[in-house]
Amino acid sequence: MKRISTHILDLVRGKPAADVAVRLEKQNSSGDWRLLTSTRTDQDGRCPQLLPESENLTAGVYRLIFDTGSYFDVLKVRALYPIVEVTFQGQEGESHFHIPLLLSPNGYTTYRGS
Repeated sequence: MKRISTHILDLVRGKPAADVAVRLEKQNSSGDWRLLTSTRTDQDGRCPQLLPESENLTAGVYRLIFDTGSYFDVLKVRALYPIVEVTFQGQEGESHFHIPLLLSPNGYTTYRGS
């Protein structure tokens, strides 16, 4: 199965970040971005499958856009980064990308998960 997934962990609260809006986009040959899907993290802070069934995971540039500002607004926490964008390169032959986001009000980090 071809898959792009994510998981958000709120490092300050030590809990998954539930109900965060997440968009997956792919860059086309002209450099424009095409929306593939828009969803929200579940109660465990996960989006287990962002790639639509109608879409193949092909080589190219993808990005995840996380609406972290709205998440922190609900918690009544001032945050530095209202939007987090993670851009990554898909290579031919790859079948799965898991891109976790470790989040706090004043910083974030990401990595390629398994």
